[in-house]
Amino acid sequence: MPAFVRLIILACVLLLTGVSTYASIIVCTWNIRDFGQTRTDEQIRYIAQTIKHCDVVSIQEVVAGAGGAQAVAKLAEHLNRTGVRWDYVVSVSTSSSAYKRERYAFLWKTSRLTKIGAARLEKQYHLQIDREPFYIDLKYEKQIFTLAGFHAITAKQQPEREVKYLRYLPVTKGPYPLVFCGDFNLPSSHSVFNPFKKMGYLPVLTTQKTSLRQKCRGMDCLASAFDNIFIPHRQLNVLRSGVIHFYRDFPLFDQARGISDHIPVFAEIDFR
Repeated sequence: MPAFVRLIILACVLLLTGVSTYASIIVCTWNIRDFGQTRTDEQIRYIAQTIKHCDVVSIQEVVAGAGGAQAVAKLAEHLNRTGVRWDYVVSVSTSSSAYKRERYAFLWKTSRLTKIGAARLEKQYHLQIDREPFYIDLKYEKQIFTLAGFHAITAKQQPEREVKYLRYLPVTKGPYPLVFCGDFNLPSSHSVFNPFKKMGYLPVLTTQKTSLRQKCRGMDCLASAFDNIFIPHRQLNVLRSGVIHFYRDFPLFDQARGISDHIPVFAEIDFR
């Protein structure tokens, strides 16, 4: 069953159970590996179909060169062909060393959300965090919240060394609820998240794996529980959350890995 069909079914289930999908928003996050000029039009069209039922999408691993921004622009073009108007923003390159440098992107439905001010990279902790988070303020109905896209250093490089700084960011980012999206390269059970959780931030996933193996082991195609969305639960409700197993749409696993080596994570949220 195609990934976008599964999201349609999810929306129908929410309606049948009395939860209005219009009174809430669906936040998605996806590490799309090396998202840049090497992506074919067919691949970008598929990505658009996969995420089109989200209201806002945080993307990590956008290539730092011009090809990365161009790929995001093409993705927005395909999303706009789905019958709903989308807008987007791409960050400048992160301040990390050349081989780690990337961009971030946000895409959102303009009928659901309005961007407030300018999106920006984290400044205060950019020396402590290789790929410093990217922020955007969005208005939903009468409420404003901030999304932070983040891609930690790899597991071999001990990402907890920089993840520990996330607990300081809600204090410096102003009065709006702050939602963290991205690839943390750590499971949410890691002790480095404990201070973050004590502040009221909870992951929408706990044990769900989100990165793809090199090869499937039978039906087991997922490797690690690295991608997540952290929600300030005292300010926001999580109505539903999950992942999109897009790799099941492809007859060959290598074709799926040509799209990405991570799967999208989503959370349907509403304000308390």
